[in-house]
Amino acid sequence: MSVEKESVFIHPTADVSSQATIGEGTKIWHQAQIMPGARIGGNCKIGKGVYVDSGVSIGDNVKIQNYVSVYKGVTVEDDVLLGPHMTFTNDLYPRAFVNEYTVYETLIKKGVAIGANATIVCGVTLHEYCMISAGAVVLSDVPSYALVVGNPGRVVGYVCKCGGRLEVEKLPKQGIQSKTTSCLKCGKGYEFQLGLIPVL
Repeated sequence: MSVEKESVFIHPTADVSSQATIGEGTKIWHQAQIMPGARIGGNCKIGKGVYVDSGVSIGDNVKIQNYVSVYKGVTVEDDVLLGPHMTFTNDLYPRAFVNEYTVYETLIKKGVAIGANATIVCGVTLHEYCMISAGAVVLSDVPSYALVVGNPGRVVGYVCKCGGRLEVEKLPKQGIQSKTTSCLKCGKGYEFQLGLIPVL
C-alpha cells in the first residue's frame, strides 16, 4: 500500500490492498475493502463496509458513509459527500448469466452531496455542488448547484455551496437574461444566467 504520510488510520478489520494509494490524514473504518489500484486522496473518511473498486479515483476531503460501493468507472472529485447506503450502478444491462459488460464512466464533481439510499445510474455526470436528496434515482446528468429529488430524479431547485436553498424562479427562454439571488442560510450571492447556471 502506498501511504503518503503516517497520519493515515486504517481500522484492523479493514482490507486495504498493498497496491492502493491512500492520502495523508485519511481514515478507513471497520470492514472497508479497498482494491488494488484504487486511489484515495487526503483527509477522507471511509465508513464501515465501504467498497472501493480497482481503478477508482477519489479526491481529497471526501466523506463516504457506511455501506457504499464505489465501482470501477466512477471518479469522485474533492469535497464530495456520499451518504449511507447510496448506490452506484456499474452495468446498464445486467444479467446474471452474461459475463461481459461495458464500463460507463460516472463523474461526481467537486462539492457534490448525495443523500442516503440515493441511486446513481452509471454513465452520468453530477456537476459541481449539486445536491441529490435521500432516495432519489438519478438517470441523467445533473447541473451545477441543482437540487434533485424523487424517482426518477428531477431538478426542483438550486442550492448554495453551504447547502442552503436558493430562491430562484425559472427564467423564460427569452426576455430576462439573468437574475441575482442570495442564499437564505449564509447570504452568499449568485447570478443565474439563462438556463439557471450559477455564475459566481
